[in-house]
This record gives sequence, structure tokens and C-alpha cells, in this order.
Amino acid sequence: SLCGPAEEPVLLAELKPGRPQQHDWKSSCETWSVAFSPDGAWFAWSQGHCVVKLIPWPLEEAELCKTLERKSGKAEARSRAGAKEKTLECGQIVWGLAFSSWPPAGPRAAGPRAAGLRCLVLATGLNDGQIKVWEVQTGHLLFSLLGHQDVVRDLSFAPNGSLILVSASRDKTLRVWDLSRDGRSLPGPGRQVQVLTGHVQWVYCCSISPDCRMLCSAAGEKSALLWSMRSYALIRRLQGHQSSVVSCDFSPDSALLVTASYDACVIMWDPYTGEQLRTL
Repeated sequence: SLCGPAEEPVLLAELKPGRPQQHDWKSSCETWSVAFSPDGAWFAWSQGHCVVKLIPWPLEEAELCKTLERKSGKAEARSRAGAKEKTLECGQIVWGLAFSSWPPAGPRAAGPRAAGLRCLVLATGLNDGQIKVWEVQTGHLLFSLLGHQDVVRDLSFAPNGSLILVSASRDKTLRVWDLSRDGRSLPGPGRQVQVLTGHVQWVYCCSISPDCRMLCSAAGEKSALLWSMRSYALIRRLQGHQSSVVSCDFSPDSALLVTASYDACVIMWDPYTGEQLRTL
């Protein structure tokens, strides 16, 4: 199909608050990035004056508890009660945000959800090339990752809780980090596993597939790159855009990949064959 609308656009949905607004969170500076934690319990947003706000997000959970209570006569107990908003002082403009939760080291947790509540980190990509990793429950800085020579524009954690982190930078590289301690699912000081080169312009975006087999990166050139998350080798170059590719994401089943570009097009790909399926 041809790029651009062939007919009048149709409004699919209008997003409105599900309940009366209780908080008025505003910033006096630009907001660069936002992210939800994997369990939906925390919301993070970066502000232009070098801070990140961590907001506990219990609203939907409260609705769920009421629904469960009506249907089964029981309400799930929550250990997150009383969580408070936190401010992370990063010292630099924050461009990228990514949460990760991981399994507990011992039998303390009763299940995957409890594990996510106990063990949650937030990675922040900074203007000076640093990546700072924070413990969400306390707001404490765990450690910093050094290696990039320019802005860290985007971050992506492996969805399987392995604490593998990929960072995308204006230094035209991607870096793979292992944040686990001695290969166990505990936060460690972090180590650099691999540097991925192949882009010739700023790297804007990176995305790990939900099955953790592939990585896609989007940069200032007219193509996106697909990488193996096992060997970190380049699989293929996806060409089809007419301008910089600035965003990419996989479908939940990892079967599809979409890329967005300054050429005003979104292209849907088969990541396994590199076939261009549709242009929007």
C-alpha cells in the first residue's frame, strides 16, 4: 500500500480518565520519557530539570480488588499499600527509562507477582552517556553504567527478568549489559557484555522481542537493524523507509515488528524473513 491516508481518518478511540482526576502532576520543564513497571504498580516520567518522578499506581488494582470481592467474596491482599511518590535526582537530563522485575533469590515470594513487587529496578539513560540504575521501592541509586560517549536515548530490558539491558545512544552504538550478580537473578554492579556497531547515525530506539530472541534498533539512517540476542550478531537490515527511522516495537507474540520514521510512514515487518508486510 502507499504511504499516507487514502481516505478521511476515522477516530478509533478517545482516551479519557476512567475516574475523576485526583492529582494534578505538572512539570515546569519538558517531559522526555514515560514508562510503566511490568506489574503496572509504578509509573515513571522524566522531566527536563534532571529528575524522574516515580508515582505509585494503585488505581486499577483497587478496581480489581473490588471486582474480585464482588464475584468471589474475597479480595487479594496487597503489600504495596502506603507506597509513596519518589523523586530521583539524576544530575543530567533523562532521555530513556526502563523498568525490570526479576524472580526472588529465595522462597520469600509467593508467586510471580509478589516477586515483581519485591524486586523492581528502574534504569535511566542520561544526557552525558551514563546509565543510572535505581531500586524502585526505596528510591536508592544502586550503581551507574559507564561506556557510552554521548546521550543514552533509549533503554530496553529483556522481558524474561534476566536483567539483560540494551542501551541505544547518539554515539551510534548499542550496548548490552548484564545487571545480575554472578549470573543469578539479583542486582549486581552491572557489566558490559557487548558493543553493537553497524549504525552510521544516532540510535534513537531499541526494542527486545517478547520471546527474547531478537533485538531491533532504529537510527538516523533509513533502515532498522535486527540483531540476535543469543550471539549479538546482525541478522538483517530492514530497508524501506525514506527518512530516519526513529521508533520500533514488536507485537506481544514476537511475530510482527513495526518501525516508524520521519517519512510519516509506519512499516509492518515479518522479523523472521525481513518481508515488508504493510505500510501505513
